[in-house]
Amino acid sequence: MATAPGRSSAVRERQERELQERGSAPDAVGVVVLGCCAAWALISAAGRDARPEGVLLAVLAVAAGYACGRICGTLLPVTAAAAAALGGLGLAIASPHGVPGVTTMAPAPPGHTGAAAALLVLATGAACLAASAAGPVSVRLVLRLLAVAVVCTSLVLGSVAGFAAATGVLLCSLAAARVRHRLPGLAGFALATALVAGGSWAVAQDALPDGLTVSLQGQLTQHRMQLWHDAAALTEQHPVLGAGPGRFGDLSPTVQQSLYSDGKPHSAPLQQAAEQGFVGAGLLGALYCWMLFGLWRSSRSTAVVLSAGAALTALAALASVGNPLSFTPVTAGAGLLAGLATARRAGDPSYPSADPYPTAETFPLGPLPAVAPLPPARATGPRDTPPDTRHRA
Repeated sequence: MATAPGRSSAVRERQERELQERGSAPDAVGVVVLGCCAAWALISAAGRDARPEGVLLAVLAVAAGYACGRICGTLLPVTAAAAAALGGLGLAIASPHGVPGVTTMAPAPPGHTGAAAALLVLATGAACLAASAAGPVSVRLVLRLLAVAVVCTSLVLGSVAGFAAATGVLLCSLAAARVRHRLPGLAGFALATALVAGGSWAVAQDALPDGLTVSLQGQLTQHRMQLWHDAAALTEQHPVLGAGPGRFGDLSPTVQQSLYSDGKPHSAPLQQAAEQGFVGAGLLGALYCWMLFGLWRSSRSTAVVLSAGAALTALAALASVGNPLSFTPVTAGAGLLAGLATARRAGDPSYPSADPYPTAETFPLGPLPAVAPLPPARATGPRDTPPDTRHRA
């Protein structure tokens, strides 16, 4: 029969192995998804006057941000998330539209549903993530106030979409503190994103009732809806490979007739479908699902996971009706937030405990294996002494 130290060592080894497998699966899936996104951009651009550099830069930004988040989240989880929140807030304030060089005379300024709103949403998510991961109550309060300040800043900057999305992220983070199971919340985020993306496609196809279409036209503007119609038409003409990365502005009649335009349909799913076909749009959805999968498998607390999931979902909703993913700081920030929420550190409770006899609280992957108790020690006396050592003269 194995001794108690031997059994505890086996338990620790099994725990370490399961934790390693638990964290390596999302990383492997991420490598495959990002690699497929880059490869398909090159495939859809082959033999055409296309420009896949923008897609490749976005893939590189997501990968770099994710790796940075994993590293910083391992070393300084709370400080890194707070610094990311301040950085996103500062970048949104530094320029009228979130990033320097944005065309301010465009009919649909990116500051409304684009870069500035996305940066404020990511900053709110990072602040909520830091508050959920902090230990002292005073630190949590300060970080919650930081999140509130970011939400108020979005209203001051005039970004109504950013204010609504950031408020939703803050409320979801507060509610996540009382949630025990993360899977229903992540499933709800995925469903909400699918509804928003499906709604944009329905508008592009004129599949909605006339009354609802007229109502949305006032919110989305006629110019944006015409861009969506052009994207749907290009998708029907090139359903598999698309028209080629970066070619929407060259083939869209609405863009050609516009005096000021950035050459994008202001909808990430529609742009992917128009330029890279349904395969490209599917890969974009797979990238979002990979982040949710990583959050589900993360060893961080449910509050941290759902805070990050709410921010990424709000970003996905903005990307369905705007062009925030066209800006490198936004894509890098999304990867950074996902990396911070999936990072594992040595002080995390889900790590193998230093205690040679771990308990159920320090073993989150399931109940501990049953170990038979040791028999009680018997008291020794003269009769228990070996015959050859009893009363020797």
